Amino acid sequence: MKVIFNLTVGLFGFGLLTGCNDNIDHSEIREQGFVFCGQGAPTSFNPQQVERGITSESLGPQIFETLLQLDPETQLPVPALAVNWTTNQDSTEFVLELRKDVEFQTTPWFTPTRPMNASDVVFSFNRILDPKNPFHNVGNNNYPWFSGIDFQGLVESVEAIDNSHVKFTLRRPDNTFLPNISTTFAVIHSEEYAQQLVIDDNKDKLDIYPVGTGPFYLAEYQVGDLIRLKRNDHYWRGRPKMEQIVFDISAWGTGPLAKLLRGECDVLNSPLSSQIPTIKKQDQLKLDAHPAMNVAFIAINTQHPALEDQRVRKALSLSINRDNILESVYYGTGSKAYSLLPPSSWAYQKDTVHIRYDKNYALALLRDAGFSTGLELSMWVPLETNAYNPSPRKTAELIQASFADIGVKLNLYTSDRFDRTELDQIANIDLILTGWSASTSDPDNFLRPMLSCGAEQAGLNVSMWCNTDFDFLLDLARETNNERFRINLYRQAQHIMNEEVPIIPLAHGAQFQAYHKSMSGFDISQFNTQSFYQVKRN
Repeated sequence: MKVIFNLTVGLFGFGLLTGCNDNIDHSEIREQGFVFCGQGAPTSFNPQQVERGITSESLGPQIFETLLQLDPETQLPVPALAVNWTTNQDSTEFVLELRKDVEFQTTPWFTPTRPMNASDVVFSFNRILDPKNPFHNVGNNNYPWFSGIDFQGLVESVEAIDNSHVKFTLRRPDNTFLPNISTTFAVIHSEEYAQQLVIDDNKDKLDIYPVGTGPFYLAEYQVGDLIRLKRNDHYWRGRPKMEQIVFDISAWGTGPLAKLLRGECDVLNSPLSSQIPTIKKQDQLKLDAHPAMNVAFIAINTQHPALEDQRVRKALSLSINRDNILESVYYGTGSKAYSLLPPSSWAYQKDTVHIRYDKNYALALLRDAGFSTGLELSMWVPLETNAYNPSPRKTAELIQASFADIGVKLNLYTSDRFDRTELDQIANIDLILTGWSASTSDPDNFLRPMLSCGAEQAGLNVSMWCNTDFDFLLDLARETNNERFRINLYRQAQHIMNEEVPIIPLAHGAQFQAYHKSMSGFDISQFNTQSFYQVKRN
């Protein structure tokens, strides 16, 4: 077995694994597995410490597993590492029974001596919750997805009742708790492995030499080139059909499509919308389209002297012709966003009053706000393509042209990618072109991480907007079990959001994946995550 690992300091302040720049032997890989293209390099191998990207969407579901998972049809929690659960009358205590005889992966750096038990679950969550946990400040020292939903403020304790039962105690009832621990972020680590690293005084290895219970384990990482996963032969669901998966992370933009057409990639994740006609013409390729819970939007720095005026924010939103964006960027594969929530959400509200194209009204609002002679703004544009925005640069240019029509000069600043934890690095930027892919179907998963006061205090609210009435509605919706009340509360929250315009919704995108016709078994969820456990060559 070839394992190439050296410890180095990564861009985001943690150790990364690295190796030599070997060429990928595609013929050998195809005999045993497949090559996956279309995503960038990871910022961590631990899904707890990221918010989106290759780690949570593609790597995490192969290496790690969670207590529950979301049913692809109902989007409700179903058993995974936990086989069942009970709750008290107040819905503040949840006891989960763990599956027996689940083995952690045997890797070149760790050999487990026991199956997974309750101590692993307690360790995995206490690392996030307890600042005194020896691993809390290891790695990124940040748990952005959990901070965005105020997980630390919700969970009072996690206790092992015995080896097979774990109790979560909440500070208040919360309808989102079970769905949230079903996401790819709420992974289970090996407490035994963690204790070994404490003894070795090498705690950093937990996130860069991962150990999980998933169908594949990390075998090799060549920085900027590839990530290789190998089959976990002792996987509790059964032996995976593929022996290995190679993630080619060396190409961006049109590069992955070229590799797919040359046969150097077997799978292309999230192709650009403009590439879809080309892919459809290839007899050897299949193209799957999946609905996705996502939204592209502009986050407005509401602390900017001009943008703190609600009239200016409304004018910017009214000036944007979303039909042009759908035609030029999504090529008919997207839909117009009238809120952060997509049309498939059970609390969706189509707001054509606040979200529309009205250039004349936009000009009148700017005059009324004292900006009839013009305004100059800046916008940060991460160029990484996503299902919610397949061409950020083109989108930004169309927005720039729309703003110019109402006398607003927009200066564009680009970067390869953007993470909300980096807000302090772009504090002087007025607008950010970004988006969100939900990890559960609950509306709270869109609204709270993006716009709540808690997210603003955690430095994760990109609009730096805090409205206590908005938060109050979210909190009530999270606590009540009456579905009709919940829908009404979320719609009131959306009305406040669209009235105050801390963000400008743009579009919802579909999730596409292209792959060689010899392959099958891909299963992409609405949340842009997938396990390769069932993938095979026909």
